[in-house]
Amino acid sequence: IVGKVAPYVLIGFFDLLEILAIGVFWFKVPVHGSVPLLLGLACLFLLTSLGLGLLISSVSATQREAMLLTYFIFLPTIFLSGFFFPVDAMPPGLQMLSRVVPLTYILVITRGIILKGVGLPELGPSVAAVGVFGVVLLVLASARFRKQMG
Repeated sequence: IVGKVAPYVLIGFFDLLEILAIGVFWFKVPVHGSVPLLLGLACLFLLTSLGLGLLISSVSATQREAMLLTYFIFLPTIFLSGFFFPVDAMPPGLQMLSRVVPLTYILVITRGIILKGVGLPELGPSVAAVGVFGVVLLVLASARFRKQMG
């Protein structure tokens, strides 16, 4: 599993560095917080996302099924995360549903570090949530992968 995930972590991390550099140097977006903290927490989110991707690939029989399942999961995830609409402006049921979306927490982390300059103590609950999601998704994907192999 590590061999399957490692290249995607590196590609995702490179993309993150590229986007951060373009934002800072081209668009002059100031980063008010710690860049190493941002990079570290982004790596945690990358592992969480890749765990979800591994889980999707392990439950899918074909590539087409995996792609459709990915669209079925990620499109609502983006809408529920607070990326387009503030979570506080959503109906209570959707607010509760947004709590099971890891993207919600990484958006809080990213906005907190880049825009507000907050540190790890203020981001603790969001970091814990991303960490729990990451562990759960990687464990589920690993168990499902082992079951498929055996």
